[in-house]
Amino acid sequence: MLSFGGLLDFIITGGSPSLSAANPGLVKVLGGFVFPVGLVMYAMFVHEPYAILKEIHRIVLQGFELLTSNLMIFPMAVLKGMLPWWSIPVNWVIVTFGNLVGSLFFAGVLAKADGLVVADPYASYIRSFVVAKAVTPAWYQIFLRGIGCNWLVCIAVWQATGASDTMSKTISIWFPIWIFVACGFDHVVANMFSLPLGIMLHADVSYYIKKSLIASYLGNIVGALLVAVPAVYFYLGDYKAGGLVDAEEARKHSNGSISSQKK
Repeated sequence: MLSFGGLLDFIITGGSPSLSAANPGLVKVLGGFVFPVGLVMYAMFVHEPYAILKEIHRIVLQGFELLTSNLMIFPMAVLKGMLPWWSIPVNWVIVTFGNLVGSLFFAGVLAKADGLVVADPYASYIRSFVVAKAVTPAWYQIFLRGIGCNWLVCIAVWQATGASDTMSKTISIWFPIWIFVACGFDHVVANMFSLPLGIMLHADVSYYIKKSLIASYLGNIVGALLVAVPAVYFYLGDYKAGGLVDAEEARKHSNGSISSQKK
Protein backbone atom coordinates (compact mmCIF):
# COMPACT_ATOMS: atom_id res chain seq x y z
CA MET A 1 0.00 0.00 0.00
CA LEU A 2 2.91 2.33 0.61
CA SER A 3 3.69 2.16 -3.11
CA PHE A 4 0.35 3.77 -3.96
CA GLY A 5 1.60 6.91 -2.24
CA GLY A 6 4.93 6.64 -4.04
CA LEU A 7 3.24 6.31 -7.42
CA LEU A 8 0.98 9.29 -6.73
CA ASP A 9 4.08 11.28 -5.75
CA PHE A 10 5.68 10.40 -9.11
CA ILE A 11 2.52 11.32 -11.03
CA ILE A 12 2.50 14.80 -9.49
CA THR A 13 6.21 15.59 -9.41
CA GLY A 14 7.10 13.84 -12.66
CA GLY A 15 4.13 15.32 -14.47
CA SER A 16 5.07 18.89 -13.62
CA PRO A 17 8.38 19.52 -15.43
CA SER A 18 7.81 23.24 -15.96
CA LEU A 19 6.90 23.77 -12.31
CA SER A 20 9.90 21.66 -11.25
CA ALA A 21 12.20 23.87 -13.31
CA ALA A 22 10.70 27.09 -11.97
CA ASN A 23 10.11 26.07 -8.35
CA PRO A 24 11.59 22.68 -7.40
CA GLY A 25 10.94 23.21 -3.69
CA LEU A 26 7.21 23.63 -4.25
CA VAL A 27 7.05 20.42 -6.28
CA LYS A 28 8.75 18.52 -3.46
CA VAL A 29 6.22 19.90 -1.00
CA LEU A 30 3.30 18.88 -3.24
CA GLY A 31 4.71 15.39 -3.81
CA GLY A 32 5.37 14.99 -0.10
CA PHE A 33 1.82 16.06 0.71
CA VAL A 34 0.20 13.18 -1.21
CA PHE A 35 2.69 10.44 -0.28
CA PRO A 36 1.28 9.72 3.24
CA VAL A 37 -1.89 8.23 1.78
CA GLY A 38 0.01 4.94 1.44
CA LEU A 39 0.92 4.75 5.11
CA VAL A 40 -2.53 5.86 6.24
CA MET A 41 -4.07 2.92 4.37
CA TYR A 42 -2.15 0.46 6.52
CA ALA A 43 -4.64 1.31 9.29
CA MET A 44 -2.58 -0.67 11.79
CA PHE A 45 -2.94 1.64 14.74
CA VAL A 46 -4.44 1.20 18.19
CA HIS A 47 -6.13 3.49 20.69
CA GLU A 48 -3.67 4.03 23.54
CA PRO A 49 0.10 4.59 23.53
CA TYR A 50 0.69 1.64 25.85
CA ALA A 51 -1.57 -0.62 23.78
CA ILE A 52 0.94 -0.56 20.92
CA LEU A 53 2.78 -3.28 22.85
CA LYS A 54 -0.28 -5.14 24.08
CA GLU A 55 -1.72 -5.58 20.61
CA ILE A 56 1.36 -6.59 18.62
CA HIS A 57 -0.04 -10.07 18.05
CA ARG A 58 -3.32 -8.64 16.81
CA ILE A 59 -1.45 -6.47 14.31
CA VAL A 60 0.61 -9.42 13.11
CA LEU A 61 -2.36 -11.76 12.75
CA GLN A 62 -4.32 -9.21 10.73
CA GLY A 63 -1.40 -8.98 8.32
CA PHE A 64 -0.71 -5.25 8.54
CA GLU A 65 3.07 -5.30 8.37
CA LEU A 66 5.42 -2.45 7.53
CA LEU A 67 9.11 -2.97 8.14
CA THR A 68 9.96 0.55 9.27
CA SER A 69 7.32 0.61 12.01
CA ASN A 70 8.29 -2.89 13.12
CA LEU A 71 11.86 -1.64 13.56
CA MET A 72 10.45 0.35 16.47
CA ILE A 73 7.64 -1.88 17.79
CA PHE A 74 9.51 -5.16 18.19
CA PRO A 75 12.53 -3.75 20.10
CA MET A 76 10.04 -2.01 22.38
CA ALA A 77 8.24 -5.30 23.04
CA VAL A 78 11.50 -7.14 23.70
CA LEU A 79 12.71 -4.44 26.10
CA LYS A 80 9.43 -4.75 28.00
CA GLY A 81 9.79 -8.55 28.15
CA MET A 82 6.67 -9.17 26.06
CA LEU A 83 8.49 -11.02 23.26
CA PRO A 84 11.70 -13.10 23.11
CA TRP A 85 14.78 -11.50 21.58
CA TRP A 86 14.75 -13.82 18.58
CA SER A 87 11.37 -12.44 17.48
CA ILE A 88 13.20 -9.34 16.22
CA PRO A 89 15.33 -10.96 13.48
CA VAL A 90 12.55 -13.42 12.57
CA ASN A 91 9.99 -10.66 12.09
CA TRP A 92 12.36 -8.28 10.34
CA VAL A 93 13.50 -10.92 7.83
CA ILE A 94 9.95 -12.05 7.02
CA VAL A 95 8.57 -8.53 6.75
CA THR A 96 11.54 -7.34 4.69
CA PHE A 97 10.92 -10.13 2.19
CA GLY A 98 7.17 -9.48 2.12
CA ASN A 99 7.56 -5.72 1.66
CA LEU A 100 10.16 -6.28 -1.06
CA VAL A 101 7.96 -8.72 -2.99
CA GLY A 102 4.97 -6.40 -2.74
CA SER A 103 7.01 -3.38 -3.84
CA LEU A 104 8.52 -5.21 -6.82
CA PHE A 105 5.09 -6.47 -7.88
CA PHE A 106 3.66 -2.95 -7.68
CA ALA A 107 6.58 -1.45 -9.61
CA GLY A 108 6.61 -4.11 -12.31
CA VAL A 109 2.88 -4.63 -12.79
CA LEU A 110 0.91 -1.63 -11.50
CA ALA A 111 3.39 1.07 -12.50
CA LYS A 112 5.34 -0.24 -15.53
CA ALA A 113 3.41 -3.05 -17.24
CA ASP A 114 0.18 -1.06 -17.31
CA GLY A 115 1.99 1.85 -18.97
CA LEU A 116 1.28 4.52 -16.37
CA VAL A 117 4.83 5.91 -16.16
CA VAL A 118 6.69 4.40 -19.12
CA ALA A 119 6.46 7.54 -21.27
CA ASP A 120 7.91 10.99 -20.72
CA PRO A 121 7.83 13.15 -18.71
CA TYR A 122 7.35 10.44 -16.08
CA ALA A 123 10.02 7.97 -17.25
CA SER A 124 12.77 10.57 -17.55
CA TYR A 125 11.85 12.06 -14.19
CA ILE A 126 11.93 8.66 -12.46
CA ARG A 127 15.32 7.85 -13.99
CA SER A 128 16.79 11.14 -12.80
CA PHE A 129 15.14 10.71 -9.39
CA VAL A 130 16.69 7.26 -8.96
CA VAL A 131 20.16 8.49 -9.91
CA ALA A 132 19.87 11.39 -7.44
CA LYS A 133 18.61 9.00 -4.78
CA ALA A 134 20.99 6.06 -5.10
CA VAL A 135 24.00 7.11 -7.18
CA THR A 136 24.88 10.73 -6.37
CA PRO A 137 24.90 10.57 -2.53
CA ALA A 138 27.67 8.84 -0.62
CA TRP A 139 26.90 5.74 1.47
CA TYR A 140 27.08 7.64 4.75
CA GLN A 141 24.71 10.31 3.42
CA ILE A 142 22.05 7.69 2.59
CA PHE A 143 22.58 6.20 6.05
CA LEU A 144 22.05 9.58 7.73
CA ARG A 145 18.97 10.24 5.60
CA GLY A 146 17.64 6.86 6.70
CA ILE A 147 17.97 7.92 10.34
CA GLY A 148 15.99 11.11 9.74
CA CYS A 149 13.35 9.24 7.76
CA ASN A 150 12.47 6.56 10.27
CA TRP A 151 12.72 8.94 13.19
CA LEU A 152 9.79 10.79 11.58
CA VAL A 153 7.95 7.61 10.54
CA CYS A 154 8.10 6.20 14.07
CA ILE A 155 6.94 9.51 15.50
CA ALA A 156 3.97 9.28 13.13
CA VAL A 157 3.17 5.74 14.31
CA TRP A 158 3.60 6.71 17.96
CA GLN A 159 1.35 9.74 17.58
CA ALA A 160 -1.32 7.72 15.82
CA THR A 161 -1.53 5.22 18.68
CA GLY A 162 -2.74 8.02 20.93
CA ALA A 163 -5.62 8.92 18.61
CA SER A 164 -9.05 7.29 19.00
CA ASP A 165 -10.75 8.28 15.74
CA THR A 166 -9.89 7.95 12.07
CA MET A 167 -9.43 11.65 11.38
CA SER A 168 -7.07 12.14 14.32
CA LYS A 169 -5.00 9.12 13.27
CA THR A 170 -4.80 10.41 9.71
CA ILE A 171 -3.62 13.86 10.76
CA SER A 172 -1.14 12.38 13.25
CA ILE A 173 0.43 10.32 10.48
CA TRP A 174 0.27 12.87 7.69
CA PHE A 175 2.57 15.65 8.85
CA PRO A 176 5.69 13.64 9.84
CA ILE A 177 5.48 11.62 6.60
CA TRP A 178 4.98 14.78 4.57
CA ILE A 179 8.14 16.22 6.12
CA PHE A 180 10.37 13.21 5.41
CA VAL A 181 9.27 12.93 1.77
CA ALA A 182 9.57 16.65 1.04
CA CYS A 183 13.03 16.72 2.64
CA GLY A 184 14.23 13.72 0.64
CA PHE A 185 15.02 11.32 3.49
CA ASP A 186 15.46 7.62 2.65
CA HIS A 187 12.74 5.09 3.53
CA VAL A 188 13.95 1.57 2.80
CA VAL A 189 10.49 0.23 1.83
CA ALA A 190 9.59 3.24 -0.32
CA ASN A 191 12.95 2.78 -2.05
CA MET A 192 12.04 -0.87 -2.72
CA PHE A 193 9.40 0.53 -5.06
CA SER A 194 10.97 3.65 -6.54
CA LEU A 195 14.52 2.44 -7.20
CA PRO A 196 13.61 -0.90 -8.85
CA LEU A 197 11.03 0.98 -10.93
CA GLY A 198 13.80 3.29 -12.13
CA ILE A 199 15.98 0.29 -12.93
CA MET A 200 13.08 -1.24 -14.90
CA LEU A 201 12.95 2.03 -16.86
CA HIS A 202 16.69 1.70 -17.62
CA ALA A 203 18.12 4.12 -15.09
CA ASP A 204 21.89 3.85 -14.78
CA VAL A 205 22.10 2.48 -11.24
CA SER A 206 24.85 0.27 -9.85
CA TYR A 207 25.18 -1.37 -6.46
CA TYR A 208 21.58 -0.70 -5.39
CA ILE A 209 21.67 -3.35 -2.65
CA LYS A 210 25.16 -2.55 -1.37
CA LYS A 211 24.87 1.21 -1.43
CA SER A 212 21.21 2.19 -1.09
CA LEU A 213 19.25 -0.69 0.43
CA ILE A 214 21.77 -1.58 3.15
CA ALA A 215 22.56 2.04 4.03
CA SER A 216 18.92 3.08 4.28
CA TYR A 217 18.00 -0.13 6.15
CA LEU A 218 20.66 0.47 8.81
CA GLY A 219 19.75 4.14 9.02
CA ASN A 220 16.07 3.26 9.47
CA ILE A 221 17.00 0.90 12.33
CA VAL A 222 18.93 3.64 14.11
CA GLY A 223 16.10 6.12 13.54
CA ALA A 224 13.56 3.68 14.98
CA LEU A 225 15.68 3.00 18.07
CA LEU A 226 15.98 6.73 18.70
CA VAL A 227 12.22 6.65 19.30
CA ALA A 228 11.76 3.14 20.73
CA VAL A 229 14.41 3.08 23.45
CA PRO A 230 13.59 6.47 25.04
CA ALA A 231 9.87 5.66 24.81
CA VAL A 232 10.34 2.43 26.75
CA TYR A 233 12.63 3.79 29.44
CA PHE A 234 11.15 7.26 29.93
CA TYR A 235 7.48 6.65 29.19
CA LEU A 236 6.42 3.02 29.18
CA GLY A 237 8.88 2.08 31.90
CA ASP A 238 6.56 3.38 34.61
CA TYR A 239 3.31 3.93 32.80
CA LYS A 240 1.22 4.08 35.99
CA ALA A 241 3.65 6.46 37.73
CA GLY A 242 2.15 8.71 40.34
CA GLY A 243 -1.41 7.79 39.47
CA LEU A 244 -1.29 10.13 36.48
CA VAL A 245 -2.94 7.67 34.13
CA ASP A 246 -5.79 7.08 36.58
CA ALA A 247 -6.24 10.84 36.86
CA GLU A 248 -6.32 11.19 33.08
CA GLU A 249 -8.90 8.41 32.80
CA ALA A 250 -11.03 10.04 35.50
CA ARG A 251 -10.76 13.35 33.69
CA LYS A 252 -11.84 11.70 30.46
CA HIS A 253 -14.83 9.93 31.96
CA SER A 254 -16.01 13.00 33.87
CA ASN A 255 -15.92 15.26 30.78
CA GLY A 256 -13.13 17.53 31.91
CA SER A 257 -13.41 17.44 35.70
CA ILE A 258 -10.87 15.49 37.71
CA SER A 259 -12.31 12.95 40.06
CA SER A 260 -12.72 14.30 43.57
CA GLN A 261 -11.80 11.03 45.17
CA LYS A 262 -8.66 11.43 47.26
CA LYS A 263 -6.42 8.87 48.77
